[in-house]
Amino acid sequence: MTRILRSLTVATALAALSGVVALAVPKPSPFPKSWELKFRCDAPKRIMVTLPDRKTPQAFWYMTFTVANETKDEQQFLPTFDMLAADGSILRSDRGVPTAVFDAIKAREKDKFLEPLTKITGRLLRGADQARDGVAIWPEPDRKMGKFSVFVAGLCGECEFYRVVNGEYEKVEKIEMDADGKPKEELILLRKTLQLNYEAAGDTDKAEPLGQEWVMR
Repeated sequence: MTRILRSLTVATALAALSGVVALAVPKPSPFPKSWELKFRCDAPKRIMVTLPDRKTPQAFWYMTFTVANETKDEQQFLPTFDMLAADGSILRSDRGVPTAVFDAIKAREKDKFLEPLTKITGRLLRGADQARDGVAIWPEPDRKMGKFSVFVAGLCGECEFYRVVNGEYEKVEKIEMDADGKPKEELILLRKTLQLNYEAAGDTDKAEPLGQEWVMR
């Protein structure tokens, strides 16, 4: 199931970046169907950090953001930040990223409230005054980044079950269960996810926004 979902998502996202028509991904509801957090982010930037066990600096890309819970209830903020690189690879943020990289970013940004993703994850209190500043970090996949996307999940509670029929998504209106209480067929759970598109042309150290949209992923 994961393999199917990932391959279809990558193909569609690459098509969005290149302008090629591909399999249509279901669109989220045009009207709010669940809670949604207020999210603002800056364009990704590049930073060089010399780690304690290395003699030469290593390149990382990072994206700072602010998230606030202006819904009527407390929410669990359980985000994921996936970078879709120009070569089609998907990189989950903050995997194996040393603490020294976060420290260097915080010093550069001069934001005393900035927190690593591991600490910002969890209970998010209500109110604009409870907003949290965080950062997602990736090791640089390629010096020439080109066009890439960042998918931010965990900002909304909207999700739907789908099946894939003849290469197309089909929404499941009713899940049929077997005698053991398990679905009779393999289903795919898609969540409302924010897709942010960027381009870092040449050897630039900052990406330029190319637009954004909500997708089911």
